[in-house]
Amino acid sequence: MFVRAPGSRVPAVVATCVLAALLATGCGQSDDPSVADPSPSPTAAAPSTTTAAPAPSDSPTPSATASTPTVDRQITVTIAKRRVSPPTARITVGKGELVRITVTSDVPDELHVHGYDLGARLPAGMPASVEFRAEKTGLFEVETHESELVLFQLVVR
Repeated sequence: MFVRAPGSRVPAVVATCVLAALLATGCGQSDDPSVADPSPSPTAAAPSTTTAAPAPSDSPTPSATASTPTVDRQITVTIAKRRVSPPTARITVGKGELVRITVTSDVPDELHVHGYDLGARLPAGMPASVEFRAEKTGLFEVETHESELVLFQLVVR
């Protein structure tokens, strides 16, 4: 009959954990500095929000990669001293277009797209974006929550 002492499995368990940790940290890593790490994918399936500034590009026009669809409509808004630039207006987009709204605020706030229930934290002085497919038709306000500013009205036709 074979009997094991209670502590005899500890070295095997420790070795397994160390091996798993080494494999996990080494997986997907590249020593080549020209290979960029991919951004973490958003947890929501449809809309995505980004709070980091876009990376600078050497080319004058942005190019889309195979995994990133081309944005049909880019809307950029700046808030400084409670003033919206460009001034509040209606912006019309076509149904089905991929829309990216990028907002830079001089104070911390929260961006909200009514009707689509999308939002993004606006850290002071840093651009934040929300991207979505305009599938719902109608008139939707895009505003900030803390300062209660209407940035524009989005018309989807």
